[in-house]
Amino acid sequence: MADGEAVSEAAGAPGGPTEFWAPGSRILWRYRENGGPHVHIARPVTVVRDDADLLAVWLAPGTECVKPVLADGTSVHLEPLATRYTKPRTVQRDRWSGTGVLKLARPGQPWSVWLFWDPGWRFKNWYVNLEEPLVRWEGGVDSEDHFLDISVHPDRSWHWRDEDEFAQAQRDRLMDAGLAERVRAAGRAAVADIRAWGAPFADGWEDWRPDPTWEVPSLPGDWDRTPAHASS
Repeated sequence: MADGEAVSEAAGAPGGPTEFWAPGSRILWRYRENGGPHVHIARPVTVVRDDADLLAVWLAPGTECVKPVLADGTSVHLEPLATRYTKPRTVQRDRWSGTGVLKLARPGQPWSVWLFWDPGWRFKNWYVNLEEPLVRWEGGVDSEDHFLDISVHPDRSWHWRDEDEFAQAQRDRLMDAGLAERVRAAGRAAVADIRAWGAPFADGWEDWRPDPTWEVPSLPGDWDRTPAHASS
């Protein structure tokens, strides 16, 4: 189980009581494989804030994570797009390189917002990751990535990302027409938030810094375990 303590002051949920994690707790942020039941991305993170309005976590530089690769160990992004999602895959452990990432997610929302910095804490951009709303469980949160993303820059300009991957995923039947339209609708809703410059873009998170006493969380051996209890 990911180490960290929960604060049991939250409202109940259909799957049982939802507990908020205390700042400094270490949990897993995971993604299931598309079109399958298994976890293929697992990232140990440190909780920054967790309440009824927002979950904020810090992915520290050098964190050991799990990522998908092709069966021969090749990076999936080196594979041509036409066969990227159809070739056999496995997972491998790796370290998060570069600067850390602050991830923000609101309950029930089909995207999370990630903040990136260049070295020296020069803010780079926000990244809207379209995905299934996070499902909470005793050791962290789970989702499924929806391929399509949005980059948002400090001057408030934005652009779509990975539209080619989104289209290929549909051709490879990793998402049907109904899901694809729901993802597009989620993207349009996210764009409306960007244009209105609402939360979290206007909340000053780009000036946030991690607690210097936080240690880099470790990847547990049972990172792919099935949750005993889960709730949205």
